Amino acid sequence: MGDFWVFGYGSLIWRPGFAHVETRRARLYGYRRSLCVYSFVHRGTRERPGLVLGLDRGGSCIGLAFRVPGDLRNEVLSYLRERELVTNVYLERMLDVRLDGVGGGGGTVEAVAYIVDRAHEQYAGGLDASHAAAVVRGAVGQSGRNEDYVLSTLDHLKALGIRDHWLEQVARQVAPS
Repeated sequence: MGDFWVFGYGSLIWRPGFAHVETRRARLYGYRRSLCVYSFVHRGTRERPGLVLGLDRGGSCIGLAFRVPGDLRNEVLSYLRERELVTNVYLERMLDVRLDGVGGGGGTVEAVAYIVDRAHEQYAGGLDASHAAAVVRGAVGQSGRNEDYVLSTLDHLKALGIRDHWLEQVARQVAPS
């Protein structure tokens, strides 16, 4: 099998955790980045959930697309499934993403992406920034503090020149300057 692509919009941007041979800025249409998933494992617990990002319906999302060699398909997909499907709040999909045209042409590729399952108990829905910040503050899970997750994601988005105004609003309330 040939190479394949993986779309990252949150922690996959700054910690992909799998081998890849190319990274491109990309846009996914029809889904937006949202702190819409209650985290019971990585950034919170069932008793004190945190919030993590999901791809929710509507709008579009700029992130990174990672090209993975075809001979690593099974290894990388196993890793991603273990990481992303720990509570099955995400659905694995193959979706078209538009690659940035800078330095090698644009175009559309099909990429593995993990979208939120709106019927899952961990789906938080569309929270306003104040409510989201209140959930994030003080939550801790196996992967660390929820505040660190939000702020690190935002720092990495800014470094890539990607603006997410809603996430910036949440971050200001989580860690006021």
